[in-house]
Amino acid sequence: MLGTRQEAKPKSVAALPHDNATRSRKRKADVAIYLRDPDEEVAEMTQKKLRDSKHGRCPDTGCTSPQRWNPTPDQEEDQPVTLISGGFPHYTFGHIFVTPVRSSPLPALCWASKDVVWHNMLEKDKSYIRDVHMMDKHPHLQPKMRAILLDWLMEVSEVYKLHRETYHLAQDYFDRFMATQSNVFKSTLQLIGISCLFIAAKMEEMYPPKVHQFAYVTDEACTEDEILSMEVIIMKELNWSLSPQTPISWLNVYMQVAYLKDTEELLIPRYPQATFTQIAKLLDLCMLDVRCLEFPYGVLAASALFHFSSLELVENVSALKRMEVDECVRWMVPFAMALREEGDGSPMRTFPGVLEDDVHNIQIHTGYLTWLDKAHSYQASELEHPGNCPMPSGVLTPPLSSEKTEEVLRVNAAAVAAVCSMGQRLSASSDPEPRPRH
Repeated sequence: MLGTRQEAKPKSVAALPHDNATRSRKRKADVAIYLRDPDEEVAEMTQKKLRDSKHGRCPDTGCTSPQRWNPTPDQEEDQPVTLISGGFPHYTFGHIFVTPVRSSPLPALCWASKDVVWHNMLEKDKSYIRDVHMMDKHPHLQPKMRAILLDWLMEVSEVYKLHRETYHLAQDYFDRFMATQSNVFKSTLQLIGISCLFIAAKMEEMYPPKVHQFAYVTDEACTEDEILSMEVIIMKELNWSLSPQTPISWLNVYMQVAYLKDTEELLIPRYPQATFTQIAKLLDLCMLDVRCLEFPYGVLAASALFHFSSLELVENVSALKRMEVDECVRWMVPFAMALREEGDGSPMRTFPGVLEDDVHNIQIHTGYLTWLDKAHSYQASELEHPGNCPMPSGVLTPPLSSEKTEEVLRVNAAAVAAVCSMGQRLSASSDPEPRPRH
């Protein structure tokens, strides 16, 4: 039979001029059908209709079965063609033909459906759940300890010129891992934190630092074997779910849509680097506060953007309404005020070996802990007046040059040594707050 079909190929090709365009997408059995003689196929299909009428049609009701029965090379009846039997076990019609809950602000994409892309982003915000009561599971820890650890991870990220996305991945891994544990001691925090950053670097960076480099910055507090062992534990506890839609990735999308032109593509960012860096600083500062766990990542990024723009712009680029971001925007006011008070108007930093177009994506470290303490001092008075304007006039207006605080320039060659020696300075200080070793 197979030989007969192969001999009839020229006649079938002449009858079906569009066969070459569709054959690569057809199943093997379908290809065999197209290679048969048309007259022979009609005769056989007529017989099969009579034989299988009870499976495909109900004479009394006139209902036609959606199943399509096609002969295979060995004359066995094939099963209905579905996405699952076609080799796509993880996809259903619900995943392909979907309307997002929030209308997609993305432009038309040549490489995918904008609704599908937007839906996947929203689903990630739902599936990667963080526990707002995470700290309640660890009576030996305080929220300040989390802030100190994350601040140190930012410093390590700057030393090794890691991207912002890498740091935010590490932060997500840390928060979700801690939610799966209980009664963790402060002596283990640094090992967990550096292991999360090690995993994130391998996920995001093209040339991630080696494990011995991560062990080096802990000042021998964590060995290479301990980091590798903790890496496996963390990934198992996270069920290998390592690709969340982080706040910085949301912000990147919002900024691209805000500055998108008709002649440009979404994959090529076109927005001011300085503006992105300032919004990212506010986002980094807010993420040090444990209350950030109450808000989805997309809402956090939209709220940070709101403090630098307007409600209309936020609604256009995020499809979020005012009521959905109002609470988060109000919560961010003290942090925005602290950022403005400090007057961090330093120019864009440059890094050796980093392209100028990518410099805004490198995670930087600055006086976040100082800003965090000042923000906490503002929070009580701000929360007492929830009816105030979410963004007081001029919160993020840059101060005058005479009001700016001078920032000490760091020497890049001595950056690693400074991080390693910080642990010795902290151990000699009288600060009652426990800090991770460096």
